[in-house]
Amino acid sequence: MGDGKQARNEEFQSFMVGRWPRLMRTAFLLTGEQHAAEDLVQSTLERVYVSWRRVGAADDPEAYVRRVMINLHARKHRRRLKEFLAPKDDSGLVHEIADAGDRIAQADDRGALLKALSQLPVRQREAVVLRYWEDLTETQAAEAMGCSVGTVKSNAAKGITKLRAIPGLAETVTHGGRK
Repeated sequence: MGDGKQARNEEFQSFMVGRWPRLMRTAFLLTGEQHAAEDLVQSTLERVYVSWRRVGAADDPEAYVRRVMINLHARKHRRRLKEFLAPKDDSGLVHEIADAGDRIAQADDRGALLKALSQLPVRQREAVVLRYWEDLTETQAAEAMGCSVGTVKSNAAKGITKLRAIPGLAETVTHGGRK
């Protein structure tokens, strides 16, 4: 009996270590803050560990875990806790102007995109993150969000439309996203 528990623990640890970077990226895109992302991933993995026997036996454990993460994030949002993808006041920061092909310029584009992403309603943000950053199919995103494929399509389309409407961001979204 102890060997079965140890095997499950090792299986869970292997899963967690292998998926940690991707889970952190998704959590960061959802929450917009490193510490909040870490908390979200930790909370998700705590819940998953308790029921690892069922999760590990699922057809797609990663999809199961992603669904738990989306649900936890949605519950947190329902409690109306504020999330920030960018500091409100960056007046003290020195901003460099970089060449368009420079990595710093890419980081600036990413910063602008994260700031714009923070302005989307939560469901639109979830749909955009799952579809375009996580590159999930509409069906996979619907399963993760606990909604219909039509809802994912609608929220993703509205989110991308809002992102494209932001001056200076339109080109980044058009070239980086799907048409």
